Amino acid sequence: MLSGEVQNRILQYNPWLTQPDQADALIRRYLPETYVLREAEPVHLQNDRALLIVGPRQSGKSTLAWRLLQSRAPNILYLNLEDPLLRSALGVAVDLASLLRERYPFIRAVFLDEAQHLTDAGIFVKGLVDARLGIPLLVTGSSSFHLMSKTRESLAGRADRLRLLPFSLKELMRQENPENPVAARSFCERIFCRQMIHGSYPAVYLAPADQDRVRLLSDLTEALILRDASDLFRIKRVDVFRKLLTLLAGQAGNLVNFSELASVCRVDAGTIHAYVEILEESHIVKVVRPFAGGKRRELTTAPKIFFIDNGIRNQLLNAFSDDISLRTDKGALMENWAFSELYKRMPLTSAIHFWRSKGGGEVDFVVEQVGKIMAMEVKSADLDRPGLSRSGRSFIDAYHPEKFVILNRSLETTLTIDNCQIDFQTPYNMN
Repeated sequence: MLSGEVQNRILQYNPWLTQPDQADALIRRYLPETYVLREAEPVHLQNDRALLIVGPRQSGKSTLAWRLLQSRAPNILYLNLEDPLLRSALGVAVDLASLLRERYPFIRAVFLDEAQHLTDAGIFVKGLVDARLGIPLLVTGSSSFHLMSKTRESLAGRADRLRLLPFSLKELMRQENPENPVAARSFCERIFCRQMIHGSYPAVYLAPADQDRVRLLSDLTEALILRDASDLFRIKRVDVFRKLLTLLAGQAGNLVNFSELASVCRVDAGTIHAYVEILEESHIVKVVRPFAGGKRRELTTAPKIFFIDNGIRNQLLNAFSDDISLRTDKGALMENWAFSELYKRMPLTSAIHFWRSKGGGEVDFVVEQVGKIMAMEVKSADLDRPGLSRSGRSFIDAYHPEKFVILNRSLETTLTIDNCQIDFQTPYNMN
């Protein structure tokens, strides 16, 4: 049974339980003044089932959860698992289930925030679902590694998983939705440039000025490194972890050699692999592997690594020049942005690859989804006429993708080559 101290702490986090007439006002404190509708909305909550909202720190997971729960106020039980007292007390789900049955039978939903801090988060979630309380369970976590990996099978049939990342261009455009096409185009260009340089973490994007965005990115990066790496994942060599992050930022979109990274960081390759896995599970980077379509002409060894958010990448390099045309890394910026947008729009069941041939051909991204293939080349320069690279033609000849996209900043048109649709898209009409 939970102690009196723990129960008092629970009431501190849930003042509406004792002040139901002020519930709406109290819960609104958790919601931002400016809200951007997320692509994941609306979400239907199911009784005796968990909804796991996973994504990087400060991507809006808790805000989305409160939005989903607002209609159930004041009958919500909120537990912030960053609190050491709650974290240590909630080792066994049956204790919380007993408290809900005996003291709070009127509760209509439970919200476990920052669940990655629990030692066995998946087991705890499974136990609470299996208690059959007849209510939905919302769970947020910045690390799918701690939340899911050890108990993925045990949560089968008990939980739905939702990935929430920083704002996409589509979400931001929908927020403003200028009616005038010229104004809409201009607005899109401003959003795109901001995403390229400062990324689109909610607090960063909504900050009033560039200097505020840089400051927030600095704070966020330090939280990712110091709080998550050293505290959550028990990384002892934080200096190596920081150095690795900076090296990866400088190599975003390039082939990654783990042995070379290990040599530069003066650790073994196994440590580098482990640190990259932590970065990936924390939704900071994504390892993109070569497309293996079964042709002998392919190279299928070294992967590439992209950052989920351009702002974090630029913060690590202290590279905030906003004149994109003059930046020496404009190609890497554009490619990383394109990856980020693709990744945000993809279902969890889809995969992104790149393609390289032994003859030197390369296609930036290959997306596999429901047995169909879409390929993309990213061009940072303006295009004045349509054309297909030799690499693109080779890929089409070999794999006959349903669509081939050439992402650029100026040209919008469509061609058909060998029954393959070639779409020239700008960030404004990327789909």
